[in-house]
Amino acid sequence: MRPIVFFILFLVIFTTQGQEIKWAGPSVDFKNGKLKVSANKRYLEFENGAPFFYLGDTAWELFHRLSKADAEKYLENRREKAFTVIQAVALAELDGLNIPNMEGEKPLLNNDPAKPNEKYFAHVDWVIKKAEEKGLFIGLLSTWGDKIDKQWGVGPVIFNKENAFNYGKWIGNRYKDFPNIIWINGGDRQGGGANFEVWNTIANGIQSADKNHLMTFHPSGGSSSSKWFHQQDWLDFNMMQTGHGERSYAAYKKLMIPDYQLQPIKPTFDGEPRYEDHPHDWKPEILGWFDEADVRQAAYWSLFTGAFGHTYGCHAIWQMLTPDRSPVGFGRHTWQADLDLPGASDMLNVRRLMESRPMTERVPSPELIVNGYMPETDYIVASKGQNYAFVYIPTGWSASVNLEKLGWKESVIWWFNPRTGEASKLKETVNKGTQEFRPEKGGRGNDWVLVFDNKETGFGAPGK
Repeated sequence: MRPIVFFILFLVIFTTQGQEIKWAGPSVDFKNGKLKVSANKRYLEFENGAPFFYLGDTAWELFHRLSKADAEKYLENRREKAFTVIQAVALAELDGLNIPNMEGEKPLLNNDPAKPNEKYFAHVDWVIKKAEEKGLFIGLLSTWGDKIDKQWGVGPVIFNKENAFNYGKWIGNRYKDFPNIIWINGGDRQGGGANFEVWNTIANGIQSADKNHLMTFHPSGGSSSSKWFHQQDWLDFNMMQTGHGERSYAAYKKLMIPDYQLQPIKPTFDGEPRYEDHPHDWKPEILGWFDEADVRQAAYWSLFTGAFGHTYGCHAIWQMLTPDRSPVGFGRHTWQADLDLPGASDMLNVRRLMESRPMTERVPSPELIVNGYMPETDYIVASKGQNYAFVYIPTGWSASVNLEKLGWKESVIWWFNPRTGEASKLKETVNKGTQEFRPEKGGRGNDWVLVFDNKETGFGAPGK
């Protein structure tokens, strides 16, 4: 019997190694009710108190450039990878007013915001309902920014303070009863100057019709919605765009930490970080391309600095690039080819780690790290709940941790591997003094999360 048992065990191990882990079932349960801001004003949760982890993907051209079949393929892929929010634009960026969608329809008649094309928006409805079936929210932008402030975009500019309210009211009324909407005002533009009144008016128009859904603002690169709209009642949480030029922790010092300290307190997160397979600072021949190590760093740096959630992005996917379309910004692959890039799969490990411990009590805890010097590219960050702590080590440097700042007597310590989602128990220890922790492997791409659990709580392995 023993050889047979060993043979069966060998078959199980052999056949499961290398298989991609996928999320089972709908990504989100809408039976938990509407989304709201948590009592501590730092997180989002459902009406029944269930925590919500915002794990977004940028699919800006979803409604404009994908057929129904391709939209379902994309949404199913993102469900399997545990994404919870898909960020997409009704009036799309890439000549979205004048180039029809895949069903031959333009969004507005004569580019008039007062004359939406019912056939175009029927397709938008279909995609949003398909996302609902898969347990996915749609982070819905009513328009991209070039329709208000052209700058580098295609335009044309069609909105002003006179017509913005009615368009906002119309689109807010259309989607007020869809359970899976999160409103994202803005569209990669600054919100000050002449823009302020138009963006503010659209938001107020949406809110006049829709009291059911939360709203934020998608700003231009290197800025946060808080810069212009933090005091506005319609802004439920802040969104920043750290963008595609920074390869260090500096962006989070500039944006995340100030956002976290603002009054009144509002949740904040990075809604557009460095994209996977995007040229670093648009200079691929000099600086190369962002890869899975970069997108993991962005996720853990932001989450452990105070973000309530995080958005992933891929350069080919946001623009839904195909061989017959001109690439934007040195795009080099098709959206289909990049669906399964490793960084996208790594986001499932991010979600599993966050949800394996009480999520809405976690706060940034820089006091735990007492390293004398850390380069911005190797910056170690820490975050702590009442009975656990996470320490992110992006490149394998040793982390000096003040255990007495944890707040409990004894810890169970784990290594969590962000690349595989596997956790291994390191040791148990009394929380006295400072200890140094160094991963077995270092260098770029060898990032680790050190997990400290209060021994009395009996938490299981992190990420499970």
